[in-house]
Amino acid sequence: MSLRSAATVSAIGLTCKTFLNSGLCTISVNGLQNLAQALEDTERERGRGIVTVSNHISTLDDPVTWGVLPVKYYLRSSRFTRWTLGASDIMFTNPVFSTFFRFGQVLETFRGKGIHQAAVDNAIEKLNRGDWIHLFGEGKVNQPETYQKDSNGLAILPRFKWGVGHILSSTARPPTIIPMWITGFDKLMPEGRAFPFKYFPRLGARLSVTFGEALPFEHIRDQISYEKHLDQTQIELDARIRTEITAAVHEAILNLGRSVSGPLLAGP
Repeated sequence: MSLRSAATVSAIGLTCKTFLNSGLCTISVNGLQNLAQALEDTERERGRGIVTVSNHISTLDDPVTWGVLPVKYYLRSSRFTRWTLGASDIMFTNPVFSTFFRFGQVLETFRGKGIHQAAVDNAIEKLNRGDWIHLFGEGKVNQPETYQKDSNGLAILPRFKWGVGHILSSTARPPTIIPMWITGFDKLMPEGRAFPFKYFPRLGARLSVTFGEALPFEHIRDQISYEKHLDQTQIELDARIRTEITAAVHEAILNLGRSVSGPLLAGP
């Protein structure tokens, strides 16, 4: 980690922690030990990366969520702070933003270019070195009131992008996958407000961050048949594997969300 990157990550993390502790909002944190155990795992030295995956309900989810981390993680190497993928058309729109987000450990990602692009390849390479990647599986903000419902009237977390399955199935070793569920950030930074209010958080929001237990990813991989049918190409096989892994992670996070927020996921 360069000194400029270390300074950026530390400053952002400490600023977010100060905000969460300021009394301007309330925050409850559950299961942080699940992430801490993964971060401290010696298997990381042998190329076992960490992937956290969560719902995405506001533009402040990242970085404010990471204000719950112990201060010691901001002051250590980049292995103890997340890398994430960020949209080029939002985060990299001018030289100042581009520099800031690159030093903040964001990999520039281009919408519409699919899973075969540099940011995705870089994420896989970092996982192969034992680094930590955070993914918002939906690929964009979806606030709970916009969630669709199934035939039983239960809110459904929007589907995840195939890039989740591609990244997880492309690492040299199965990474440790920590599902996450966040609530209240949609109240802290609601979508659709008029200028200039849309740029300012609402105070008094009640936030929560829940880290689930690590998913048994080896088991998930074992459940997927890698054998090709006679009429199935390698491209089709890879696509099926990505789809099944993505669906398994989506289901795990949906279940975590329902355990935290109830069957309606705080939707209408």
